[in-house]
Amino acid sequence: MISLAMSFFSYANAPKEIFWEDLIPKGHVQIDTQDQANHEGSEQNWVQPDLDAPVVKELDGKSVSLPGFVVPLEGDSEVITEFLLVPYFGACIHVPPPPPNQIVHVTIKGGVPIESLYDAIVVTGVITTETWSGDIAQVGYKIKAIGVAPFEL
Repeated sequence: MISLAMSFFSYANAPKEIFWEDLIPKGHVQIDTQDQANHEGSEQNWVQPDLDAPVVKELDGKSVSLPGFVVPLEGDSEVITEFLLVPYFGACIHVPPPPPNQIVHVTIKGGVPIESLYDAIVVTGVITTETWSGDIAQVGYKIKAIGVAPFEL
């Protein structure tokens, strides 16, 4: 009986696995920037689109796991403590940033080693619908991470 209760407790508190489309409210027509982005072109190509893109307020305060790619913001040669999580490699670095509801500002106490920016990771933590703005992009979500792991198919 105790193991059943503990199993239920673990399941009830398990993070919800979400994906990038889950960060877009139902019915909102999202601009697809990944297909439009290229490494060449005018300054207009580097402007972040849809700055007023809505967020999914129901996610606020939820424990989630979200896969993505790292854009480092703070840390040293060993670990990073603050980064942007983006849906595809190169977003915000090699190509323009996606809309704010497709970027997550992540902080992790104590930092985490990231071996390669080319590899996808999964961030687990509590997501909030707080905005954040930096030199690179405007962001629609924040996660206080409790774990980061390599993404595996």
